Amino acid sequence: VQLQASGGGLVRAGGSLRLSCAASRPISTIFAMGWYRQAPGKEREAVTVMTDDGSTRYADSVKGRFTINRDNAENTAYLQMNSLKPEDTAVYYCTAIIEGVAYWGKGTQVTVSS
Repeated sequence: VQLQASGGGLVRAGGSLRLSCAASRPISTIFAMGWYRQAPGKEREAVTVMTDDGSTRYADSVKGRFTINRDNAENTAYLQMNSLKPEDTAVYYCTAIIEGVAYWGKGTQVTVSS
């Protein structure tokens, strides 16, 4: 599967962005989709994941501010990011897990200015 992430950009602290992850196959066939991020000089970290039954998990640092959802009709997963903070600045990567294998899209840069 190929994943195309988009929607990153520059935003002021407190602002919002919505990231999109378009998949090359029906996401209804994908067990889990999620987002990771990597800030400069830091390791890649999990942000959120949603399984095909609708269950979600979020990193503590984004709970209450970020929301993941999947649109099966558009074969796209979204990450709505509200109340952004400078520490959310990172490259965000979309991932899909299919039969135990993780697939990655190219990252999209999110920069939050103070």
